[in-house]
Amino acid sequence: MSSLLLHDLFSETGPLAEAIPGYRPRAQQIEMAERIAATIAENGQFIAEAGTGTGKTFAYLVPAMRSGGKVIVSTGTKTLQDQLFNKDIPTVRQALKAPVSVALLKGRSNYVCHYHLERAQAEGRFLTRADALHARRIAAFARTTQSGDKAECVDVPEDSAVWSAVTSTRDNCLGQECPHAKACFVMAARRAAMDADLVVVNHHLFFADVMLRDEGTAELLPACNTVIFDEAHQLPEVATLFFGDSVSTAQVADLARDTRGETLSAARDCLDLQEACRALEKIGKDLRLAVGVDAGRYSAAQLRDRSGFAPALLQLVDELKRFAALLETQAGRSEGLENCWRRSGDLIARFERWGGLAEGESLDYVHWAEAYTHSLQLNATPLDVAEMFRKQLGGHPRAWIFTSATLAVQGNFAHYAAELGLDAAASACWQSPFDYPRQALLYAPLGMPEPNAWGYTEAVVDAAFPVLKASGGGAFFLCTSLKAMRRTRELLEARLQDEGLPMPLLMQGEGSKNDLLERFRRYGNAVLVGSQSFWEGVDVRGEALSLVVIDKLPFAPPDDPVLSARIERMNKAGRNAFMEYQLPRAVINVKQGAGRLIRDETDSGVLMICDPRLTAKPYGRRVWQSLPPMRRTRELGEVLAFFHDR
Repeated sequence: MSSLLLHDLFSETGPLAEAIPGYRPRAQQIEMAERIAATIAENGQFIAEAGTGTGKTFAYLVPAMRSGGKVIVSTGTKTLQDQLFNKDIPTVRQALKAPVSVALLKGRSNYVCHYHLERAQAEGRFLTRADALHARRIAAFARTTQSGDKAECVDVPEDSAVWSAVTSTRDNCLGQECPHAKACFVMAARRAAMDADLVVVNHHLFFADVMLRDEGTAELLPACNTVIFDEAHQLPEVATLFFGDSVSTAQVADLARDTRGETLSAARDCLDLQEACRALEKIGKDLRLAVGVDAGRYSAAQLRDRSGFAPALLQLVDELKRFAALLETQAGRSEGLENCWRRSGDLIARFERWGGLAEGESLDYVHWAEAYTHSLQLNATPLDVAEMFRKQLGGHPRAWIFTSATLAVQGNFAHYAAELGLDAAASACWQSPFDYPRQALLYAPLGMPEPNAWGYTEAVVDAAFPVLKASGGGAFFLCTSLKAMRRTRELLEARLQDEGLPMPLLMQGEGSKNDLLERFRRYGNAVLVGSQSFWEGVDVRGEALSLVVIDKLPFAPPDDPVLSARIERMNKAGRNAFMEYQLPRAVINVKQGAGRLIRDETDSGVLMICDPRLTAKPYGRRVWQSLPPMRRTRELGEVLAFFHDR
């Protein structure tokens, strides 16, 4: 590999400049790369915030590829994983002429499973003509693909119902007992990851498989010299999820479905088992209905107050025990039936454990449930993951690097380091190289009502509509709740029709995220109304996006069972939960939302934050001082002039 100094690699005459059209050296990028190289050499811990346009991806890839050790890069989303693997890494590897082998590893639900594909086709369990067509296309794909990664099967939509029938889960994978074990795409991806110098994973996979060593990727972390987390602001949330425990009625339904399929192929004469599958499905649904028809989150105390919940949970455990006893009599007839028998035992233990613990709530965990449309998930979530994460960082010496465009509050990383137990970590903050005072305007409108006032969403649309007209479209409306999102769309639709403005109106949920973004870019003057999933990880450059409207500061709802338990615990310890926990999280979310606006040197636009707390509350100052240095105004006239001059 090149013996050039790191600084030279990023210079105007260096290999990156030669290989990448439009490349320009940036002081922030070079400094960041040097700090990361030093962290890798020292097996240290480093937290790095790098504003949009810094070029943080190359700033960590270049020293990672030159380090000579095995590197795991973990990203926030599968989309970013694919971009790294298909675009950024090949670009850097080619520029550096680096002899680095690279592997992409995703969770098992991303790979076609030969066993379940064969089983699903034999049962003919596809309900519609479209599903049957998708199944045929997936079967053809499975015969020709090297990877089995469903992202490469472009003829079948990512959200097709067929995928769940032709991929495996942790529960229903037969492992080495599977008749297709030798051809398994998941195992092939894992072998490639073990052999590669650089492995690209996502945070969910990193925690579930690599760090907690639950599956066949257990050897990846011990073999690794450097771990780099991109989009690292998501880590506390993901860590909380994986250091906890959960069990769902969806797993009960899957067990009944899989047992029915295995019974048809290996124990067709056991009619009792088919009847038991129907009974188990029904009792799983009864537990979901015992919390009421509405989706939502419930604390263990709220569930105890519902008279039907405890009996329904007991009844489900009893039915699972009967089911397991019957399955045991048939388990020797096939690997699939034996797997179902083992799963039933695991589900019994997990439902019993949740029920027992929820009775006497542990001080370190909060027990709660989330009701979805068709299923109920019971969760035990740790209130503090710092100690657990700190333990994982110990052991074999290696470098740990955490980077994102949004980690600090006013340049301070204390809250982030505390959440993950990163006491020993060094940190640094690099501002975006964009000319924010020239490119962007932050508008906080006058006269807005309190955010919990009746008719607040109407006030947001009233205040934003003249700005939307001036921008000519090309707008994101980012809402803090699905209810506000739907109401915003309704109000905008009526106003656009009344005024005869030909701006296409799109809303989250009316298609896949990628499809909506593609349409938004293509129209050039569209309005997209979104909630949580459009606040981050979305990149629209140019005039297609020149206005971002945020309805409220994104504080998590205080009645959320996990948040309320955390607040109570911190306040009991004499700490200020609002300033230490709720506010930093809201600041990072606002920074993510604001980051959608300016994506390169030629972008310009207005960020409109409607929430009056931004200017009226003392803590509002901490929010806007954490944002990029845009010009600020409270006058509509200045905003209209900004768009006119543009």
